Amino acid sequence: MSTNTRFDKSKLPSRHVTEGPARAPHRSYFYAMGITEEEIHQPWVGVATCWNEAAPCNIALNRQAQIVKHGVKKGGGTPREFTTITVTDGIAMGHEGMRSSLASRDAIADTVELTMRGHCYDALVGLAGCDKSLPGMMMAMVRLNVPSVFIYGGSILPGRYQGRDITVQDMFEAVGQHQAGNLSDAELEIMERVACPSSGACGAQYTANTMACVSEAIGLALLNSSGAPAPYESRDQYGEASGVAVMHLIEKNIRARDVVTRKSLENAARVVACTGGSTNAALHLPAIAHEAGIDFDLFDVCDIMRDTPYFVDLRPGGKYVAKDLYEVGGVPVVMKELAKAGLMHLDCITASGKTIGESLEEITGVADGRVIYPVETPITKTGGVVGLKGNLAPDGAIVKVAGMSEAEQVFTGPARVFECEEDAFAAVKARSYKEGEVIVIRNEGPAGGPGMREMLSTTAALSGQGMGKKVALITDGRFSGATRGFCVGHVGPEAAHGGPIALLRNGDMITLNALTGELSVAVSDEELAKRKTEWKGPRETQYATGALYKFVKLVGGARWGAVTHPGAKAEKHVYMDQ
Repeated sequence: MSTNTRFDKSKLPSRHVTEGPARAPHRSYFYAMGITEEEIHQPWVGVATCWNEAAPCNIALNRQAQIVKHGVKKGGGTPREFTTITVTDGIAMGHEGMRSSLASRDAIADTVELTMRGHCYDALVGLAGCDKSLPGMMMAMVRLNVPSVFIYGGSILPGRYQGRDITVQDMFEAVGQHQAGNLSDAELEIMERVACPSSGACGAQYTANTMACVSEAIGLALLNSSGAPAPYESRDQYGEASGVAVMHLIEKNIRARDVVTRKSLENAARVVACTGGSTNAALHLPAIAHEAGIDFDLFDVCDIMRDTPYFVDLRPGGKYVAKDLYEVGGVPVVMKELAKAGLMHLDCITASGKTIGESLEEITGVADGRVIYPVETPITKTGGVVGLKGNLAPDGAIVKVAGMSEAEQVFTGPARVFECEEDAFAAVKARSYKEGEVIVIRNEGPAGGPGMREMLSTTAALSGQGMGKKVALITDGRFSGATRGFCVGHVGPEAAHGGPIALLRNGDMITLNALTGELSVAVSDEELAKRKTEWKGPRETQYATGALYKFVKLVGGARWGAVTHPGAKAEKHVYMDQ
């Protein structure tokens, strides 16, 4: 038996596989792996990673997990490492692979849940690197409601080209420049060799770094743990500290839903807004909330973003990358600035066992005025992400306005309708579109796509052709955090569900106004109703079997996070209390 008296094993799930004569067969498996008698009777901690060799985002997670296991052991626990999948958006972008991206978020949550349940682990430390793996891991934590600590694998270092920092965003835009004849084959080849010089996730405030900031703001990650780039071995201290921290959470019975509350979700939305974060946060925050049984949809996210100043100058709307934010104090300094303005709930408990307020009192850093502006003198007075609504989007839509002037946030033009991303990209490549048009890409929603693909290849090509500010784009799909320009995503209801976007015709005059929150089409209600009766129904999916088939059948609207199960409100069996 364990000599550690800090933990009451009789109340932990692992007792079902480690305690009593009936579990002798189970213990024989554990002895086969070199686990000692004392370790068998300690709390068991799942150490889950999304490690794979698909992309630099995930390649460092395996090493980092070993450090976390040291921390768990140091804290008196028995760590058990396991892995789950990742679909890396940078690789999946611009082709059929992107259909797998959003579905992978829920698959990650599902597989972590099943592994934890099947082996009766008592707590979870989750490491993730690429876009959907971050919310997927956090969703699993909240769904299981176990003591949990999240760790981001860290961002990539910026590349250098012609005396300036470049990222993968520059590569996508370089494709457009190449298509426009403004970039040679040789220049493109040089850029692709230097843009991504290390391990780590995309370096600017795209989805991965946005959700990494969320992990700290929501309280599931230790403060500043998301900041250091992936190659920095200083990350080890956060890995070990996270392993120790999860043992304290077990001891104090602090669970994921004690951390993820309505207030902590609002804190997370604030940080997304003030950093000009990815619009995808408006998809993932409602999904995390759903796992906790909290009503928190796209409109809730956007309401918070509307009255949050934007004061952190990060790419793609600004100048700097994640490494630069880390070097001036990281997310804790950002939250201190928000707190100065009364925009943080300081009583929220965190993975450290302390409240946000108590933790921020230990932070000595201040706004540097270059990367992090003082909250009193922000870049703009409202957040970098805005929600839209109107007769074209009754269930809302979202646009990233960070880096856009007020004049650029109003656009009216005729619709140019495409039935899928490939058709739109081909038109952009051939330059068979006109300045002043609103490009409409439909049938790309969660169910219609399927998978709610990101449109970075199309939007980056527009930017690369110098047309990013001369056209607008709307879709029931998504945009990458790297997207620039007046690009509106998450239009709901989606076309596959018979939303107004399914009824648009070429030439319909569309108005987008991020200042007033409007997304409308100059078509009467009567005409829209007439078109609805003539509508032939959703485009037939080519995915009639497999994982995407199941996703199409289960997935809900983007407004509520594109979730695939009823959530905590329908819960009848609590894993930790079994």
